[in-house]
Amino acid sequence: MDRIPILKLGGTLIVTIQVDMHDRLALALEEDLTAMIARTGARGVLIEISALEIVDSFIGRMLVSIAAVSRVLDAETVLAGMRPAVAITLVELGLELTGIRTALNVERGMALLKAGLAGDGAGYGSDRDGLKD
Repeated sequence: MDRIPILKLGGTLIVTIQVDMHDRLALALEEDLTAMIARTGARGVLIEISALEIVDSFIGRMLVSIAAVSRVLDAETVLAGMRPAVAITLVELGLELTGIRTALNVERGMALLKAGLAGDGAGYGSDRDGLKD
């Protein structure tokens, strides 16, 4: 089964979705991402979706679920690079991206995570509770 790579940069995990998302791939991403948050103690998750042309209701709910699980594991999620058509679709479907901050691009998304993590005293790129990988 295909997997979406997850990169670690300091205390942030970066996911760039460059393929068409289907249900099984979204479920695998949620599983892989939550395992990696738990293993690394990452405090931020950046999901870049500029390659996605279509998001259906299941994928939208999975993004919300990933953010909720990440939040429970003490990591903030930012969704970056959403195309206007995807945003319109999500609104038309009535999906609220509760718990997900959005940014126009990766640079702004990283800035949001940096500001958010600095605000809680953790500091960008630091490992939670001083734990190392």
